[in-house]
Amino acid sequence: MIAWITKIAQWALSIMTTPAGTLGLGFLTLGGFIGGVMFWGAFNTALEVTNTEKFCTGCHEMKTNVYEELTRTVHFSNRSGVRASCPDCHVPHNWTDKIARKMQASKEVWGKIFGTINTRSKFLEHRLALAQNEWARMKANDSLECRNCHSSVAMDLQKQTQRAADIHTQYLLTGKATCIDCHKGIAHELPNMEGIDPGWKMPKELEGKKMATDTPVDDLRRFVADAHTGLF
Repeated sequence: MIAWITKIAQWALSIMTTPAGTLGLGFLTLGGFIGGVMFWGAFNTALEVTNTEKFCTGCHEMKTNVYEELTRTVHFSNRSGVRASCPDCHVPHNWTDKIARKMQASKEVWGKIFGTINTRSKFLEHRLALAQNEWARMKANDSLECRNCHSSVAMDLQKQTQRAADIHTQYLLTGKATCIDCHKGIAHELPNMEGIDPGWKMPKELEGKKMATDTPVDDLRRFVADAHTGLF
């Protein structure tokens, strides 16, 4: 009797520890699905936490330097009440581009650990290099972050100044230039630009053109300038 009970127990244990192939595959599939959902949820939640202004300004390097500058610009406070936060301008919205940007930005952790810009003087010392890196990145991706909000096809050129409309038509819409080529320093103070092309210079072919918002005083100044040019 005891031997029979022992045999039954061993059989039941073998059933529980060694399930049939189909049953094992079902459990593995279900377990894998649940585990995948949990992993994806945790990963996406962590990703979104790192994609907030609160996270970006969590270190004093950002909060006391570039963030304070942002609060004094039109991207932070304006008549329409639309505010651009740090990730709006520095993180693409598309998932694949966002992941690539996050991987690229992971090296900033080393900068934090080693105190690369942990003082105002260090920040100002590295400011030009930091700005140039960001300008180059946005140049390479065709100002992708700018286009998170600003769409060239949605621009009403008739509501722009004549100069802006001409430049956008001739350079932006044709792909000869991208946003960051002209719009440097719109959210943060510029570094020392001595010897650096600022990008917002009037194209030679558009110099001297009258703007729609010009006043009679502007016309007079242009007339005087043209007259002086003709004397030399």
